[in-house]
Amino acid sequence: MRKILAGLAETWISINNGILSLYRNTRWDIEIPDQLNPRGCYLVSSNHQSWVDILVMQRCFNRRLPFFRFFIKSQMFWVPFLGIAWWALDMPFMRRHSREKVARQPELKGRDLENARKACEKFRTIPVAMTNFPEGTRFSIAKRDSKNSPYKNLLIPRIGGLGQVLYALGNELDALIDVTIVYPEARKSGKAPTFWQLLTGEIPEIIVRAERREIPAELLGRNFRTDHAFRAELETWISQIWREKDGLISKLLAS
Repeated sequence: MRKILAGLAETWISINNGILSLYRNTRWDIEIPDQLNPRGCYLVSSNHQSWVDILVMQRCFNRRLPFFRFFIKSQMFWVPFLGIAWWALDMPFMRRHSREKVARQPELKGRDLENARKACEKFRTIPVAMTNFPEGTRFSIAKRDSKNSPYKNLLIPRIGGLGQVLYALGNELDALIDVTIVYPEARKSGKAPTFWQLLTGEIPEIIVRAERREIPAELLGRNFRTDHAFRAELETWISQIWREKDGLISKLLAS
């Protein structure tokens, strides 16, 4: 059933991609690695500017990577129609506790990480591409300045989502797929592209660069909440990736 349901979702994405290919006003400039396995286990990370990012990634990786899956808040299960669809597609639902509740019940501290590990146990036997946007929110120049980001084109990455996947899947992971998405015209105007602009072919150019990165063995299967040395190592690794991504975006915009 999992294979059938994932196959239905991939077919739906293929239809969407076919529709997008009919729009001649949008120029797609895509470079992705060849050595991808649709039966593998990957961590996928990308910068984030718009909800369009997800459709762009589906356009680039459908049937080249396993079906994308995201951590979803447990409350989202009750969204009509979508909640049951996410459940059927094996999206891992996360039950998070507020700081106030953890303060009242200290035994809940770290429970969300264990929940993530348990939710990901099923992915040890099926292909998966666990997807994360480390910035945590959509990029804008105003957010960059208000958060004092050291990057010109990015917000400061958060390690929580990546750390959860590295802890939960550990040695099952084949690699990190580092994705960079650029909308040159949107950067000039200062406004991220909208879903409607994608549907109507009003985005002049979409640039995607993806790189397959090996995950250091010492970062797999460790708890960044309790292991402070590991947390520092993870932050250093992600910061290096982010510096390279920032430079790549500047280069793509300049060209």
